[in-house]
Amino acid sequence: MTKYQFPQDFYWGSAASGPQSEGRYEGDGKGDSIWDLWYKKQPELFFNQVGPEKTSQAYIRIKEDVALLKATGHNSYRTSIQWSRLIPEGRGAVNPAAVAFYNELIDELIANDIEPFINMYHFDMPAVLQAEGGWTNRATVDAYEEYARTCFELFGDRVKKWFTHNEPIVPVEGGYLYEFHYPAIVNLKDAVQVAFHEMLSSARAIAAYREMKQDGTIGIVLNLTPSYPRDENNAADVKAAQFADAFFNRSFLDPSVKGEYPADLVADLKAIDMLPTYEAADLELIKNNTVDLLGINYYQPRRIKARETAHNYTVPMPEDFFETYDMPGKKMNPYRGWEIYEKGIYDCLTNIRENYGNIPCYISENGMGVENEERFIDENGQINDDYRIEFVTDHLKFVHQAIQEGSNVKGYHMWTFIDNWSWLNAYKNRYGFVSLDLANDGKRTIKKSGHWYKEVATNNGFDA
Repeated sequence: MTKYQFPQDFYWGSAASGPQSEGRYEGDGKGDSIWDLWYKKQPELFFNQVGPEKTSQAYIRIKEDVALLKATGHNSYRTSIQWSRLIPEGRGAVNPAAVAFYNELIDELIANDIEPFINMYHFDMPAVLQAEGGWTNRATVDAYEEYARTCFELFGDRVKKWFTHNEPIVPVEGGYLYEFHYPAIVNLKDAVQVAFHEMLSSARAIAAYREMKQDGTIGIVLNLTPSYPRDENNAADVKAAQFADAFFNRSFLDPSVKGEYPADLVADLKAIDMLPTYEAADLELIKNNTVDLLGINYYQPRRIKARETAHNYTVPMPEDFFETYDMPGKKMNPYRGWEIYEKGIYDCLTNIRENYGNIPCYISENGMGVENEERFIDENGQINDDYRIEFVTDHLKFVHQAIQEGSNVKGYHMWTFIDNWSWLNAYKNRYGFVSLDLANDGKRTIKKSGHWYKEVATNNGFDA
């Protein structure tokens, strides 16, 4: 047995988001986001036609849920404010019901010694702003800055950990390349413009936070997916992996932490006439407003090889520069279709330590989605999810190794607290420490992993 002890004041917790947990209720004043809009237009695209109004009912279960957070060992918890709940039209009037809800949630967390980590954008563009172009429209950056200022004014006296965006590459991929987020179009030029405006909005929010003399920290949450070449001795494979890393990781990591864009990515995009439209002052703003804290979401690696065959798209795509490599013998989560590669979390942390000034960071998401977890319910009604315990344990071992080697990683948050609604997949895969029974009035039951996590957090480590 080896003892894995973590630093004092390590953040143990989980992550969620407003649009995936809050739901909608009569009189709540929430405006439509792109998810509400898309579900109204095409409900058949959503697994079992379950839409964003049927989430885990966080809006009406604050005290119960915070008690469950406490029971599962949380000393911290990340969720998001929904832009379309707080400011239903995207700009202008603030929704008083939303202010009351977020105040109650924040206060209840703090009263239970659980530090709120609050993110301000989790894929939930207000529908009114999307009708004007969403992130392709520079005016959205202005609206976002005002929204961020409103958040800081209303909640900054108690919230000391802020994040501008969660996984900003995902609206780029889903909305403008691979059609799994609204508006589900394929246009590389728009995708690059969206990425730039998201990054600019992040810098604008950080500048506003500091101008307002807020006394916490502000960062961004990035899903870092390490790109491994098929053959490290093959120059073409290495170059392909470097492009994938630049496009999907460093496009946000470098400007967020270093204040500048990767020169290789700029050169590659310039060569195909795909650079975004921007103003000279934008780059200076990004340079001068880097993050205090980095959230790292890690789920899977990306295996890359040089392009060998034509891809299926007839328009310019990132895949012009690389091809995915199906590595033999890899360990898989068969439900989600993702490779399980625990060392990737260590490689992410090592990269941050060696190449990004060892900026303070934490694992902001890591988790395992599984279908039909009711197969594992015991006679007491508890889901015995030993596979999740194994998954988290094996990743935490590599987080511990990174710490031993000097990584400045401050915590670990699993995705997620309670089984939640997950975009087009709805409830197809379950991720939580706590099971959700929507058919039984949203009944919550702590899984075996939740009880295990309480022990880990209480002991600030584990033996394995």
